[in-house]
Amino acid sequence: MDVIDKINNREIFDLLAESDRITRKVHGKSVSLERAIFLSWWCEKGDCKFCYMSSQKDRIDEPEKARRHVKGIYAEAELTKRMGWNIEFLSGGYGIYTSEEIREISQTIYDITDNPVWLNIGITDELDQYGDEIVGITGAVETANPQFHDVVCPSKSLNDIKNMLVQAGELGFKKAITIIIGLGEKVEDLNDLFSLIEELDIDRIIFYSLNPHPDTEYNLTPQPASLYYASIVATVRIRFPNIEIITGTWTDNLANIGVLLKAGSNGLTKFPLFKMYGNRYGKRVEEEVYWADRDLVGSFSDMDRLDQENILRPELDPFIQRYIDMCYDNLNIKKI
Repeated sequence: MDVIDKINNREIFDLLAESDRITRKVHGKSVSLERAIFLSWWCEKGDCKFCYMSSQKDRIDEPEKARRHVKGIYAEAELTKRMGWNIEFLSGGYGIYTSEEIREISQTIYDITDNPVWLNIGITDELDQYGDEIVGITGAVETANPQFHDVVCPSKSLNDIKNMLVQAGELGFKKAITIIIGLGEKVEDLNDLFSLIEELDIDRIIFYSLNPHPDTEYNLTPQPASLYYASIVATVRIRFPNIEIITGTWTDNLANIGVLLKAGSNGLTKFPLFKMYGNRYGKRVEEEVYWADRDLVGSFSDMDRLDQENILRPELDPFIQRYIDMCYDNLNIKKI
């Protein structure tokens, strides 16, 4: 019986046992904390049916106002380093930044964190503009069924994403894709996902569960069942033992974390970091990792990590302090 049959027969715990065994054998017990850093909150395409930015396109008259202050971006990178987190990728909507600007931001973050960054900046044919500051390119596939993809993301051609990732590989970059669970896909669509991973020789896959945003077509769609989500992750781990798997969940579904780790996740993402760090939500994430018998890299609760001297870029101190104050505010205490 293959993995898809096991899902259809709801033999989920058999899948989880096998995926957990494979994960520990191939990857060990370490679990990373991942932070996507957004460069803007606007997208000129703005028609992916699930996306928050699709609800903002007609509300923002001047897209330039949706650009984040670059010092805030760098401050976030500095604090991510202090906490021991990874930067999942830099992300921004279409039509906001030039390749030259993105490269400059990426290089600065590389200097701050000592690690090259992943990019998730949409479909581009300018990958040759980037260098050692970039480790890999992420294609926002969302769903691997070509016909369903055209419905959900009408302006993001799956073929164009594939061509971009082929170019990324030719330039020596690693390749990743994102997949959203709960859009209305079918279990059989896993065959399309398997084929895509094999065709493009994908190094990393990032799974998210649907987060229904107001003013999108998925506004009233519930998030996917936890064991269904985990079973999809487990099948990829079993089929591709060496692939890096990152899984995202939300503050109202933190109990998903343990089962996603058993399914084969190497890292956790999609948290509102500065609203959770150090309080009961951040500690809950750590508890989920503990009870899954995995070892967390970095911290979601150590407040001492926040207070480190910033020697290289003192101009970032006011921006760094704002994020630190946010963490303390969410502890309902004031720093003395």
